[in-house]
Amino acid sequence: MGIVQQDAIKTSFISFAGIGLGYLNKAFLFVLLFSTTQVGLINLLMSVGLLFAQFANLGTIYTTWRFFPFFRNEEKSHFGFLFANLILVFFGSLFFSGLLLLLKPEVVAIYSEKSPLFVAYFSWIIPLGFALVLFQLFENYLRGMGRNVLPVFLQEIVLRFCTTLLLILFAFDLLSFHFFVVFYVCLHFAPALYLLLYLIKHKELNFNYKSIQISSRFKRLILSYSGFSYLNSLANLLVISMDALMIARYKGMAETGVYTTMLFLISALIFPYRSIMRVATPLVAKQWKDRDMSGMQELYQKSSSVGLLLALAGFLGVWIVIDSLLSFAPAYAGGKWVFFFLMVGRIIDMYFGLNGVIFSTSKKYKTDLIFTFFLIISVYAANLWLIPIYGIIGAAISTSGAYLVYNVLRGGFIYYAYQLHPFKWVQLRLLLLGLVVFTLFLVFDKSTFTFLALQPFKQIIVKELLLFVVFVIPIFKWNLEPETVGYIQQTWKKWRGK
Repeated sequence: MGIVQQDAIKTSFISFAGIGLGYLNKAFLFVLLFSTTQVGLINLLMSVGLLFAQFANLGTIYTTWRFFPFFRNEEKSHFGFLFANLILVFFGSLFFSGLLLLLKPEVVAIYSEKSPLFVAYFSWIIPLGFALVLFQLFENYLRGMGRNVLPVFLQEIVLRFCTTLLLILFAFDLLSFHFFVVFYVCLHFAPALYLLLYLIKHKELNFNYKSIQISSRFKRLILSYSGFSYLNSLANLLVISMDALMIARYKGMAETGVYTTMLFLISALIFPYRSIMRVATPLVAKQWKDRDMSGMQELYQKSSSVGLLLALAGFLGVWIVIDSLLSFAPAYAGGKWVFFFLMVGRIIDMYFGLNGVIFSTSKKYKTDLIFTFFLIISVYAANLWLIPIYGIIGAAISTSGAYLVYNVLRGGFIYYAYQLHPFKWVQLRLLLLGLVVFTLFLVFDKSTFTFLALQPFKQIIVKELLLFVVFVIPIFKWNLEPETVGYIQQTWKKWRGK
């Protein structure tokens, strides 16, 4: 996975720094400065804003992944590919902005009782969604060109650092909560505008309509592909947004705040894997173009092995200390089992992670629509049943269960259609190690650490050190994930050589 590793390592370093800023903001400052209701509002606005962006992009993201390799020609300004997509995004944003305004009376009727704060700030979804969709368009275009670092830096470092500054102003009463929300929304335009200027400066964006030179044949292919991919691309965000929206409706903004904070915690854990997916996506599109099925099989297996390792490490790293962590924020104690069930679903999703990319860039992309509808309907039905009974834990169970079935079905179809699969025997040993470590901490946690009578902060340090001994060291000793072990060893040798 040489190309993936070389580029992913740069974005991973940036992502890790972004994780630090993200934890400072959402896991510390948000929890310290805001009530769970206020946290629920901010996170729900972001969740629905992302959903707006997915609707408004009209399939341009997946179109860029799939077709940009065919249009890449600097001398001809890539045949106006980016400008054509920008026009689509502009009209998509206008259409869904109008639709949201028309639906506002319905939103007021549904949420005014349990979540009146969401109703008060509902209109801010439109500018937030517009900023997000512009950034997604420019980011994916640069990703298609292999320029991954700048968008990641803007999103993970610049945006989060500016958010930290806003939180500091709020902490010193220099900013009210209302104006924090206003500036927080406006802040999301900064990365998109910078990328816009960057693309114009490097002559990647030509606003001349005549520069769009896409043949009729490609127009039909793009419209067909983008139409189906557009619906499929909504699946993951629609599921996440559906959870938050339904919790806000049935349980209120405080519970939404707890649930979405657990989502953020999980999202931060999977950043390194997202960096790999970010780089792997254009590679899969190129492999389809070159009909390199053996290369795709190898990439599928390697990315799945890395995904399994990162998912298990992230889950265990948080789960063994979650009681100690939540002792510092008792208002979020109800999120413990939300984290557990959601993370189980993410482990499965990260293991099968590349199947969505393979599907969306293949000739059978239309079939994926069936699985997408299954995911949405199953999560919605399960939420209707479980949220009123079990609250946010019910939402986590329904989402995790749906992802399990969804990924198994998609993975099975990909194997049936293309004989591609993510399985390697060494992965079973890694999974068994994770289960053994989980069981050991489960058995000895209460008795041992209660006996030692350690303070929560000391417990966190001791447990993480133990996890390193019983989980990380065996991975290197027995080479349970060859890609990661080999890459780290190679990097270490180069560093020592210097």
